[in-house]
Amino acid sequence: MPPVIIWAAGVLGALGLAKLLANAARKANDELERIRRERAMERPRETLERDPATGEYRPRQR
Repeated sequence: MPPVIIWAAGVLGALGLAKLLANAARKANDELERIRRERAMERPRETLERDPATGEYRPRQR
C-alpha cells in the first residue's frame, strides 16, 4: 500500500477513537451530574445560626 493510504487510514482510525472516547466521557459526566442532582434534592440544606456568646456560626440545633 502506498504510504498515503496507510497514513489516511491511521488518521481516520484516530478520529474514530477520539469520537468514541469523547462520547463515553460525555455519557459518564451526564450520569454523574444526574446523580449529583438527585443527592442534592434528597438532603436538606443545613442552615447556620449565630451563637450570641461567641459570635461564631454553627449548624442549627434541631
